[in-house]
Amino acid sequence: MTSARITINDVAKAAGVSKGLVSLALNERRGVAPETRDRILGAARDLGWSPNPGARGLTTRRAYALGLILRRDPRTIEVDPFFPAFIAGVETVLSARGQVLVLSVAADHDAEAAAYERLSTDKRVDGFLLTDLLADDMRIRLVESLGMHAVSLGSPTADSVFPVISRDYDEGIDALMEHLISLGHREIAHVSGDEQMLHGRRRRERYEHAMREAGLVPNVIATDFSPEQGAGATKALLDGPRRPTAIVYGNDPMAVAGMGVAHERGLRLPRDLSITGLDGSQIGTYIYPSLTTLDNDPTEWGIAAATALLRLVEDGETSNVTLPPAGLVVRASTAAPSTGQH
Repeated sequence: MTSARITINDVAKAAGVSKGLVSLALNERRGVAPETRDRILGAARDLGWSPNPGARGLTTRRAYALGLILRRDPRTIEVDPFFPAFIAGVETVLSARGQVLVLSVAADHDAEAAAYERLSTDKRVDGFLLTDLLADDMRIRLVESLGMHAVSLGSPTADSVFPVISRDYDEGIDALMEHLISLGHREIAHVSGDEQMLHGRRRRERYEHAMREAGLVPNVIATDFSPEQGAGATKALLDGPRRPTAIVYGNDPMAVAGMGVAHERGLRLPRDLSITGLDGSQIGTYIYPSLTTLDNDPTEWGIAAATALLRLVEDGETSNVTLPPAGLVVRASTAAPSTGQH
């Protein structure tokens, strides 16, 4: 018998239980004794049964899908390793449960709002994963008004009814700045990301706080998180009146781009210039010199977000999730400034 012909009636017969009990067990609902659930799941595995999301949706009014809408330039997404790793984490959770991710990239605010309304009205998803939070983010109110579920990556500034997945960066940024200052750096610049996004703004603010606490003057250039603008900011800093001995970038792709600019100019890294990232992508371990950054683990973000959203959809559970703090990872791209640098 092939898996395409297997039905829950077959599973019920093999497990010696009712069809209703099988449905509860396979959909991970309450009301099934643990030993009975194990027997049902064992029978399903032995028969080669696999879930049919479309058929389940007809009876439960669920799409068995989660939505992720990104309002970013596709080129930025293409080169930012956070999103593939984050999506891999989401898929780890969804694939194990026979569910899918619906991904949409929106060009602007209006297209983004339309995408949320379309996926909700067409009942194509059961809830949304909200990333890149903005100040007073309209998506919180929009998704709530649509009667949909959501979880947010990071804490919104406005009141929200949705669970929050958070990770503390302050301690890691403080440790990073202390590391650079203890090496002897005094001209430490920051290439910040899009400061409309809360995480871009909060990283810049923490950098500025650390600089002022050390009696130093902040030096910030804002970008859109893209490697192109990261490279441009690096050129501006190296050509400017306050040439830095260290640069802290808002994400790792910009740090890698900054390294390229420095190498092109013949600078010896890290002797002539120390460079750091802030979001712990794996690419930083394979470049030369390897990149000092913070331990972020985007896959962990994806697993936590998908798990929390499914709990909200299926059980109404609205607990927040706090991930381990982003700690400092010191690699070869930072060192004491060479003699004679200011």
